[in-house]
Amino acid sequence: MLLLPPFKNNSVYLWVAIFLFRLIYHTGNMFHKVLFTVLFLCFFTIIAQAQVTGTITTNNSAHSLSNDISNKPLSLNDCISFALKSQPAINQAYLDEAIAKSNNKIAWSGWLPQVTGSANYTNYFQLPTSFTRVNGVLTPIQSGVKITSIPAVTANQTIFNPEVMLATKAAKLNTQQAKLGTDAVKINLVADVSKAFYNLLLSIAHTGVYREDTARLKKNQMDALNRYKSGIADKVDYKQATISLNNSLSQLKTASETVFARYAQLKQVMGYTGENNFDVAFDTSLMLREIYTDTLTTLQIEKRIEYQQLKNLKQIQKESTNYYKLAWLPSLSAFYSYNQAFQNNKFGDLYSKAYPYSLFGLQLNIPLFTGFRRVENLHKAHLQEQRTNWDEVNLKLAIYAQYKQAIATYKSNLYYLQTQAENKDMAREVYNIVKLQYSMGIKPYLDVIIAESQLQTAEINYLNSLYQLLASKIDLEKAMGTITTL
Repeated sequence: MLLLPPFKNNSVYLWVAIFLFRLIYHTGNMFHKVLFTVLFLCFFTIIAQAQVTGTITTNNSAHSLSNDISNKPLSLNDCISFALKSQPAINQAYLDEAIAKSNNKIAWSGWLPQVTGSANYTNYFQLPTSFTRVNGVLTPIQSGVKITSIPAVTANQTIFNPEVMLATKAAKLNTQQAKLGTDAVKINLVADVSKAFYNLLLSIAHTGVYREDTARLKKNQMDALNRYKSGIADKVDYKQATISLNNSLSQLKTASETVFARYAQLKQVMGYTGENNFDVAFDTSLMLREIYTDTLTTLQIEKRIEYQQLKNLKQIQKESTNYYKLAWLPSLSAFYSYNQAFQNNKFGDLYSKAYPYSLFGLQLNIPLFTGFRRVENLHKAHLQEQRTNWDEVNLKLAIYAQYKQAIATYKSNLYYLQTQAENKDMAREVYNIVKLQYSMGIKPYLDVIIAESQLQTAEINYLNSLYQLLASKIDLEKAMGTITTL
């Protein structure tokens, strides 16, 4: 199939069309007139194909996203920025926006002239018979010519049409709905990437705690072994230290394997298709400063993207109701047709002479009775508006409940973090004291095991509480509609 390049400036196509049009009307040979007319119609078809091809090529270029990540460690903002470019969901949302814009152009095309070309060829084996009076007698007479061919160009222009009016009015709202859908995807991506990032940091931190715990237990094992060899303690202390060390090594192995799973989860929400893991960069002091948020801020439902989507959807439904209210209005269009009639009894002389004719007219369609379709459609539209109103009530209740749940979870997690931070400091202090007392022969080794276990638990609980607080802060910001999408 022949395709032309999609020029941004259509003046090239315009001049070619004018050239062919002039050839049609200035050539003397009727066969050439027909030939140039066919070329003229084919040219407009090729133009349409070229423009569609250009649009498809432009849209497909959106898929050429790079998945390369630099060697530097990635911060949370880096991961979010990458996700907003490479995640399949966001790219699908961008495509939905492009589809909405294309639908708008389709809707607006109804106001443009609709030009069609046609041609027919008819060969009568037997001419039609008509009756006429000859000398007062009704006589059958065969009239006409055996071969006819009529190429034609027809143009229709919509002057007024309720359906086209609805499509053009809803076009902007549909585009806005697609844009709001993209914003919703961005908000969800920011929340999901943030939680996955913090979850990965939590797993890495767990590995650090178990590695530090393993180092302590190895030292305790060596101390217990030396005390046993020197006759200060029996072999029970050494065996207890070995049991604790083995348990810690198992926990370290589990935590290390969990890190790989957390990496896979983060890469999934980022849309990262590489197989190698990347390093993450984080500042613990900065994270601790960012755990706080203003819990006295009043909830503003208008900031929630779901509420904005519903309000826009209500406006679309309102336009649909208005359309059915005006569906009784007539539609008016104008049409023009130019025809080149070729008629001859011999095929070789068919295109030797043309008998052109043209016409112009107006067409008015009035819906007098549609079987109560318009009435029922209007009734249905009113019911859909009422249902959308109840959707708004339900959404407000859900948003308020979500906000209350999020703020309650955030406050409890903040308090839990503060208590676990205090427990961690005290557990470390207790462990150091008990370890010193054991080395002096005051405390038994069982107390060391208990103190070390309490220290490990306190450190793990502190890390878990920190992650829970960060995740609950994200949920609170999402519930309040204050998440920023960079």
